[in-house]
Amino acid sequence: MPALPAPTGGAGAERAPGPADRATAQGLGLSTDKTLATLEQEKLPAKVRRQLPALCEGGFVERAENVLAFGLPGRGKTHVVSAIGHELVQRGYEVLFIPAVLLVQRLLSAKKSLLLEKELRRLDGYDAVIIDDIGYIQQDREEMEVLFTFLAQRYERRSVLITSNLVFSQWDRIFKDAMTTAAAIDRVVHHALILELTGESYRSEKARSRETADKAPRKAPGDE
Repeated sequence: MPALPAPTGGAGAERAPGPADRATAQGLGLSTDKTLATLEQEKLPAKVRRQLPALCEGGFVERAENVLAFGLPGRGKTHVVSAIGHELVQRGYEVLFIPAVLLVQRLLSAKKSLLLEKELRRLDGYDAVIIDDIGYIQQDREEMEVLFTFLAQRYERRSVLITSNLVFSQWDRIFKDAMTTAAAIDRVVHHALILELTGESYRSEKARSRETADKAPRKAPGDE
């Protein structure tokens, strides 16, 4: 599996907290379609709308805090954290967006090659790592252990942004045993801001809109 490119500050480089040069900051893996400009903020819960501006400023990254976005599929979790990621890059922070399943695969591959510490140092070079869809991975113990190691390594040092369709009471599906689940939640939540994405699925709403448009009578050419 190809290695992730090193952040512009250097993989695992120890540097003073704070944004890098804006001209060199990068957002690896961020979708160009999921930005603040394309986010339909009027459809977000009121509390999330209030929280969004401060998150985009990046103060939580300075404090090594986390952001957890919960909600059922289609509620805009990925778009919200991606939009925050883009704003962080504009402010000079190094950001990595990676699906949870791919992160686990990379960590496990590194461990099997006896390169886990090197990979963790590489990831440590990112001010914020966005882990998308953590609830969709059903890991075996070895996979669970590398994910826990990653979260523990960033605890109180670097920020993570996590999206999940599973509430905390269901995280035992990810970490398998009660003790590890509790320890993971403790590290993630201790310094965290929680975004609850409720409401109707955007995808279902758009599908209904298309269906309505398709059923609407069409005017013949020349009709007024």
